[in-house]
Amino acid sequence: MRTRFLLSILFCSGWIGLTAFQTQSRPKPRSLRPNILFILVDDLGFGDLSCYGANDVKTPHIDSLIRGGMRFTSFYANSPVCSPSRAALLSGRYPERMGVPGVIRDDTTNSWGYLAPGRLLPDYLAEQGYHTALVGKWHLGLEPENHPNRRGFREFYGFLGDMMDNYVEKKRNGQNFMRHNREVINPPGHATDVFTNAAITYLNGQVRQRRRANDPPFFLYLSYNAPHDPLQPPAADLDRVTRTRPGIDPTRAKLVALIEHLDANVGRVLAALRANGQDRNTLVVFTSDNGGWGPGKANVGGYRGVKGTMYEGGLRIAAGVRWPAGIRPRTESDRPLLLMDWMPTLLQLAGAPVPTGIQGQSFAGLITGKDTLGDRQRPLYFVRREGHDTYKGLQIHAVRQGDFKLLQPTPFAPYELYNLRADPYEKTNLADTDRPMREQLTRQLMEHIRRGGSVPWQRPAGVARQ
Repeated sequence: MRTRFLLSILFCSGWIGLTAFQTQSRPKPRSLRPNILFILVDDLGFGDLSCYGANDVKTPHIDSLIRGGMRFTSFYANSPVCSPSRAALLSGRYPERMGVPGVIRDDTTNSWGYLAPGRLLPDYLAEQGYHTALVGKWHLGLEPENHPNRRGFREFYGFLGDMMDNYVEKKRNGQNFMRHNREVINPPGHATDVFTNAAITYLNGQVRQRRRANDPPFFLYLSYNAPHDPLQPPAADLDRVTRTRPGIDPTRAKLVALIEHLDANVGRVLAALRANGQDRNTLVVFTSDNGGWGPGKANVGGYRGVKGTMYEGGLRIAAGVRWPAGIRPRTESDRPLLLMDWMPTLLQLAGAPVPTGIQGQSFAGLITGKDTLGDRQRPLYFVRREGHDTYKGLQIHAVRQGDFKLLQPTPFAPYELYNLRADPYEKTNLADTDRPMREQLTRQLMEHIRRGGSVPWQRPAGVARQ
């Protein structure tokens, strides 16, 4: 009772992690294992950071994070929409191999995925002694068996659903999906601020925890809803943007203000790491789940397409990783990589065995300077299943291998072929002029689709939601 009382006092002012899992395998020496802070943002355009060329957005904190380590210029989401990319990130598998080819929604008539059983990244890290926590957006299912606490996260403070209809009310279709573990909560304030406060309280709690528990490392997955629509920045941020950038488009101004508010909050989290002495041995990743939202006037770096499409603007994402103890600052890589590659990479850096049967490939050697070439010929596959008139419940796909990319704009359109080295902005369709390459990639894609079809993507009958 005394322990429960003390924890309730701590939770009144925020949130704190609890006891780390006991490892059943022999972990890497604690001095060599980094803490891991994975910051995932929602619908950030490839060109919507200062360090990726934006001239109307100021993101000094994120820029500083990325300059402190490796910046990626050819990083891809596994899908141009949310849920599939998140499933791939946490599983190390292609999203259709996890039963999530499309967006999971609270509307069961328009939900296109069910997260398959199996261990995820936090499960494997917990076996190595990591304390695991998720702050922010989940978006991988509302069923009890797919609650974050049942999928490897010791602690959860955030939003179970997809988008928020209002960043202050924090509801979706009138329902409150905010939870602290399984408890329904309603914290006041803008969601970006709320998640930052929870993350900082968690980091502060880990300092106290380490003094008691022989220095266990942590894995904090900080998943912001921003800058996903609605474009709802705090009034002070919007006022500053409109005053300092005269003539900016009103819609663009809202997105810029939302991104700059996000940047300020990332800065607060990084400042907490420094204040706690956690920064040197904490590996920090920053990236997005897919490309920028077109109606919000996102900057996708000049690439064709936006979120939801298989063109580069929907798939190519900003990404950077910093680890002062292990990654040289101001480095850069244009190696084509996928979100699912983070899972084996982080496991390798944590000293954990990489499980067999995953499709993600570790690039730990690349970021630590032991491998500068990489496999550029590995095929990269992309998927999206969707409803509405454009898709009618069908899927679209793309595959990139080397310089070539084959894609389908809609389920009812012919495939298009581009040479990304010669034509990075996908202006010249080679499908009719390079038929051998088109046929080769089509055959590869057909086999990939066949393999993905072995995993159910619908919720089993009789399984209730939260």
